[in-house]
Amino acid sequence: MSLNVIDGRQLAERLVEEMAEEVKTRTALGYQRPGLAVVLVGEDPASAIYVRNKIRTAEKAGLHSVVTHLDASCSQQALDDIVTDLNERDDIDGILVQLPLPAHLSEERIINLITPEKDVDGFHPMNVGQLATGQAYLVPCTPLGCLEILKREVGDLSGKHAVVVGRSNIVGKPMASMLLQANCTVTVVHSKTVDAVSLCKQADILVAAVGVPELLDSAWVKPGAVVLDVGINAIEKDGKRKLVGDVNFADVADICKAITPVPGGIGPMTIACLIKNTLVAAKQRGVKQPVVKAR
Repeated sequence: MSLNVIDGRQLAERLVEEMAEEVKTRTALGYQRPGLAVVLVGEDPASAIYVRNKIRTAEKAGLHSVVTHLDASCSQQALDDIVTDLNERDDIDGILVQLPLPAHLSEERIINLITPEKDVDGFHPMNVGQLATGQAYLVPCTPLGCLEILKREVGDLSGKHAVVVGRSNIVGKPMASMLLQANCTVTVVHSKTVDAVSLCKQADILVAAVGVPELLDSAWVKPGAVVLDVGINAIEKDGKRKLVGDVNFADVADICKAITPVPGGIGPMTIACLIKNTLVAAKQRGVKQPVVKAR
């Protein structure tokens, strides 16, 4: 069986190009450029890299962006005030507070404080509830990226048996809801599932989002399945630090039809879908450019 290694970077670039054209068309019609605000707290190197990548992608898509960088020792009130101000700004369509936050700050409080219409991470309880009832327009970016890949690589998902390994609020649960809405038959496998391997072996589409390095090997995968590896795990191998997914790529590659690599698979699509959510939020808000009157 010939293996299709799904190039998430290439798919993300294509999606960003499509969005850039849409932004250009909308601004020509008088709508303001979509605006993304990112709040970074502290000096965590990984968070700083994520923020840079998000801003770079936003600019490629034609968005304008605002970055607020707060000291790691900032108070809850200071962070609350920043988010409240961004909620009220007409030029900002999407707000993202980069997680994790320092231990003294409440992530739950900040997620709840962001107005749902600007919650481009899709974490606000209102957006979570709307997703569960099939009414959401802002959903978590990683499962949205997975769905974009499936639509572009598989096509119609109706009737496919999808197994999601993991039940986190960020990936597993929303992924299951979105696959259901795409007319898949969905099974969720988690740490308490009996005979998880045999359930996964039935999957036409297997989404691994469990956070255990290379847990899923060929015993878990049905021949011809499409495998989406959401995991990003740093391990030591041959004395070197290496990023691997939740799937043992080398062991599974010979039997699956298609698979996303780590890195370069789901990650780039997650960032592209953050920008997609910002564009969706801008379209929902429908703010026009201010009219400048001639003097």
